[in-house]
Amino acid sequence: MAKTLPRICLLGVICFVFAISTWAASPAPKPPGKLVDLGGHKLHINCTGKGAPTVVIENGLGDFSFDWVLVQGKVSSFSRVCTYDRAGYAWSDPGPQPRTFAQLNLELHDALAKLKEHGPFLLVGHSFGGPVVRNFALMYPHEVAGIVFVDAAHEGLRVGVGGRATIRLGEDAKGRSIPPPHENMKDSDRPPTHPVASPQPEQPLEGLYKVLPLAEQRMHLWAQALPEIEDAENSQREWSGEYYAKQLASPQAGTLGSIPVIVLTATPPLEPIKAKAVLQKPIHLDSLVKLLNHHLCLSQHSFDTFAAKVSDQIIM
Repeated sequence: MAKTLPRICLLGVICFVFAISTWAASPAPKPPGKLVDLGGHKLHINCTGKGAPTVVIENGLGDFSFDWVLVQGKVSSFSRVCTYDRAGYAWSDPGPQPRTFAQLNLELHDALAKLKEHGPFLLVGHSFGGPVVRNFALMYPHEVAGIVFVDAAHEGLRVGVGGRATIRLGEDAKGRSIPPPHENMKDSDRPPTHPVASPQPEQPLEGLYKVLPLAEQRMHLWAQALPEIEDAENSQREWSGEYYAKQLASPQAGTLGSIPVIVLTATPPLEPIKAKAVLQKPIHLDSLVKLLNHHLCLSQHSFDTFAAKVSDQIIM
């Protein structure tokens, strides 16, 4: 028995590793939503439930529509909710370049319109998705019923860039003009062809995704291994810096007007306060950020909510 037990353990490890490798290397799973043609490239969007306003969720970097399956299941019981994959993610084709906020906004806006999903929408932006929905509200203010920022990024936020190195979002901008978005794919928009590389060790599934159902865990392993996501995210990071720099250069208080905003964080908030009262004081944005969550100052109707005992990725 003593000799048999190690063999059984070894067999179990081999089977587990084989299963993980099979998940990531398997053919594309069937998309849960619809593929919307936007003029040479298709965007995957999954809308479920009934009710208004329709909730539209914008993912963080490295996240996918199905990562919200637990949230989507609950929200769809009382309202319409749409999750989607940005161009270059999961089932969505690579999209026009560069991947600016405006470009992402245009594609989502047109996909919703083609599916006859009617606003105004309640936008949810997680992490990198926060500034994306913030820009959507500036481009299409009459189609936004409200915004929920979920641990969202913002200009000036200090983030890690490997090891102990950090950078403030916006300080790496090159001062370039942001080009207007376009829908139809051009030859110059097509991503480079990736050469066939030797097999690489499969990336393990991060712990925070292990709360997902098994099917969605498999989808995540498949999607994170696709080469197209790297090109999309590199362009998104590069051009987001130009937006952050412009925001740092001018006061942002009140730029969202009266659009209701809720800030959901996984860290204790400062004393909840309506931004409207703060806006009556002649205070600079940098000082305002020190007093309360950055996003509260963007709207005249803002509130902060603390999600206790929740990790950075509170989408789960």
